[in-house]
Amino acid sequence: MSAPTATASLRLEHDDIQGGVLHQRPSPYVGTYLLLRIDDRRAGRELIRRLLPAVGSASASSDPAQDAWVTVAFTHQGLKALGVPKGSLDSFAPEFRQGMAARAAELGEAIWRQDCYQLPTGRTSFGFKDGIGQPAVEGSGIPASNPLERPIKAGEFILGYPDETGDLPPMPTPTVIGRNGTYIVFRKLHTRVAAYRRYLRDRAADRKEEALLGAKMVGRWHSGAPLVLAPDHDDPELGGDDTRNNAFLYGHDRRGLKCPAGAHARRANPRDALDEEGSVDVRLHRMIRRGTSYGPILPDGVLEDDGADRGIIFVFAGSHLKRQFEFVKTQWLNDGIFIGAPREQDPLVGRPAGNGAFTIPKQPIRRRLREMPPFVVTRGGEYCFAPGLGGLRWLAELTI
Repeated sequence: MSAPTATASLRLEHDDIQGGVLHQRPSPYVGTYLLLRIDDRRAGRELIRRLLPAVGSASASSDPAQDAWVTVAFTHQGLKALGVPKGSLDSFAPEFRQGMAARAAELGEAIWRQDCYQLPTGRTSFGFKDGIGQPAVEGSGIPASNPLERPIKAGEFILGYPDETGDLPPMPTPTVIGRNGTYIVFRKLHTRVAAYRRYLRDRAADRKEEALLGAKMVGRWHSGAPLVLAPDHDDPELGGDDTRNNAFLYGHDRRGLKCPAGAHARRANPRDALDEEGSVDVRLHRMIRRGTSYGPILPDGVLEDDGADRGIIFVFAGSHLKRQFEFVKTQWLNDGIFIGAPREQDPLVGRPAGNGAFTIPKQPIRRRLREMPPFVVTRGGEYCFAPGLGGLRWLAELTI
């Protein structure tokens, strides 16, 4: 097949899009997430006015200071507290209006702060390189990391532009609050690292097999090298090469002998693996992810939980909460029907009903891991909306 072009004539209004939506966090990084409650709408608007100079746009900059930025997003209740008119509030997506707690019963109300930072290893608490496999956005000017895939239409992630269906996604009104905005999913995920390590240690003959089992569950080796390109052993040079570690498809490995169909990375983004079935357009379910680590690293070799809270702050940005985040979470991560294993869930972040299971295709006999406990526990989360810079100014100038 010929490689599709990564360039497009569409240009986004970068000066009006919040920078954190399109640009990856720097490496290394430190950051803080703050959840604030608005008790007084005038004070809330004043806070927005003060924050505006610190909110960077998606326009490229050579200024080193731009490696630090602020992203501002609001819950539905937050917009209501600011005095956004009812007609405007009712124009937002129903999932956003209901909120994550109502749709998934996962979050209580709280005022909260979470500091995060890149671990010394540069990897997640489970030991794997993260942040690989982000979709290329048409018109963003950011080069694609996978030359085998066409850039995704901008409207899948930024409101006001055509999406993969060719239409404009539903956009909140007035236009100033909706255009160049995006929905944000925010989740705090606690990782049970010691339990994960013990599970692998108990089922592996040696450390080499332990690493292989972990890679099969994730779809990548610790270095970030994908199994479809390095099926037998880790390849740190490949994993560290951002021009190669995402340049692959799954079509030639439909049986999953290299990368199991149920592996975490393959479930979250099946790429071309579902092309033959024709029932699912994977491009309608792509997600921009922004993962950051929190909590101390569990030292190598430690198999007992030390009681520390550690994990990942997961952030999703997109135009369609239901068919992007909610679809991937419920249909691909927590249901195995689409891979022919209806009782299996994502081995890393799935919610096993009872004892989880995971199949590793192998010749002549496949291997099946059973009695898998949950390795990731959701501590909380919420649906938010990040307006464009014009939308932030509109909110700051409300007089209602």
